Formats: sequence, C-alpha cells, structure tokens
Amino acid sequence: MINLYRERLMDHYRHPRNRGRLENPDFSSGQFNPSCGDSIALDAKLQNDRIKEIFFEGKGCVISQATASLLTELAKGKTMVELLNLDEAAMLELVGIDLGPTRLKCALLPLEALQEGIKKYQKKGSNA
Repeated sequence: MINLYRERLMDHYRHPRNRGRLENPDFSSGQFNPSCGDSIALDAKLQNDRIKEIFFEGKGCVISQATASLLTELAKGKTMVELLNLDEAAMLELVGIDLGPTRLKCALLPLEALQEGIKKYQKKGSNA
C-alpha cells in the first residue's frame, strides 16, 4: 500500500496537475520554507465562494511539489470554509504515507499558502 502512495506522489511530482499561474486571480499567496528552500505560490479564482480554478508554481522536494498538485485537485469545487478546515491530519491522509517532522512541514507548505490566500481574500472583502 505504501508503494502505491509513493508511486502516486512521484506521478504528481513528475506530472504536476494545475501547474502554472492564473491571469487576474481572485487571490494569490505563497509560502517559503527557509530551512529547506521549498516554495509554493498559488493563484485561485472563485465562483459562489467555491474554488473554480487553482494553479501553483513552486520549487522544492517531491513532498512539497506533489502535495501542491494533490491539493489543487482536492480544492476544486470546495468552499473556502471547507478548505480553511483542512488540517495536518487531512494533509497526511492526502499524502498517504507517514512523514517525520521535517517532511511534514514540506507537506503542509501548500496548505499554508492556500489558507493564507483565502484569509487575505476574506479580509479584503470585509474591508470593502
């Protein structure tokens, strides 16, 4: 079973889904992990409070880049509230393998970028 998850991670790393940037996104955000150099930038468009389109760019290890690809697939069609409720356990389930503390930080980087972008978008909307 573990090999199946590793193969899926390698597939997402080698053939990332939703890689690129969006023109005129509703929100953009990014995260950088200074301890390993991994970076993730996300762009998203919303429709009725749901993610309509989402793309990412990034550099880093297999875990951070594959997780970004997996997360963009998961995020499509989800509400902002659903995505803000994702946590470490949800990301570990998405990755499908046990991760030590260092690798866990890599897996959480895309989620942190996504949730930061949503919060900035919501704050901007409440200030309008």
